Amino acid sequence: MRQVRKVEQRRDDPLVDRAIKALAEEGSAAHPATELELMQALRRLAMPDALLAIALGMEQGVILQDTPKGDHDHGTKLPSETAMTLALRGWIAAGQTVGRVLRYRITPAGRVALRELTAQGENHARAMAEAPAGFEGAPKGVGVWDDKHVMARMPSQDSPVVGLSRRKDRDGQPFLNRSMVRAAERLREDYELAQVGRPAAGEPPKDWEAVLSAIQNHQPVDTTGNGAAVQVAQALAFLGPGLSEIALRCCCLLEGLETTEKHMGWAARSGKVVLRIALQRLVLHYEATGELGPKIG
Repeated sequence: MRQVRKVEQRRDDPLVDRAIKALAEEGSAAHPATELELMQALRRLAMPDALLAIALGMEQGVILQDTPKGDHDHGTKLPSETAMTLALRGWIAAGQTVGRVLRYRITPAGRVALRELTAQGENHARAMAEAPAGFEGAPKGVGVWDDKHVMARMPSQDSPVVGLSRRKDRDGQPFLNRSMVRAAERLREDYELAQVGRPAAGEPPKDWEAVLSAIQNHQPVDTTGNGAAVQVAQALAFLGPGLSEIALRCCCLLEGLETTEKHMGWAARSGKVVLRIALQRLVLHYEATGELGPKIG
């Protein structure tokens, strides 16, 4: 009874109330959110000043970041089923309401859940990421696997891009603007979907080392496979030699900048500059394809 009363008290939250009604009517959510979708949503909501805006009765909300005047944010759409799951699990909580628009932010429990989901995802990715021995004649710095032929990944959910976004440049402005961070997140999301989707379809893992080698040698890039893998390959091809590898390492594999600099034979502290250039170009790619979403002013 205490649990029932606890849930009933939480029904003051419109998303929680909507989720409970959906469960009562259908027995389960019509389109239950996957762990990958929950992790991606929590990762975006864990960024500085991020919030979920969703209107009552709408089928989707938008994850935004509070921005200074004149600094536009590219919102990320979030299905209402995912939002309801987050609210029902107590991973987001309602804050200020503007008209019919509800605003939610990540809770401490949500941050704990993000760490746990990220750890599970990293372990799963490592299990799938066993690669064959590096191919002969690979250009220096092209390989994205360590000496044990396992993708090098950073154990924390805080990626190099998020870390750099908190830094300031000489003018006191963010070292990476919001469009760059969102572009990096989009690349990471497509990469995760590519990794998860292929084994389910009975396909071998994408050979990203071969993709980078083709880009390095100005050869056509293989764009066969599932949609997410194609989108990653196209984005990397747009970046070109050098920029494509640091984007794959730092945005997708979550490799630290110092490790990337050592792998690629660069001077210390040069990686952040090259990464910013790569993200500037990645923004151009996603804006040209319309995949960053509408500008929110």
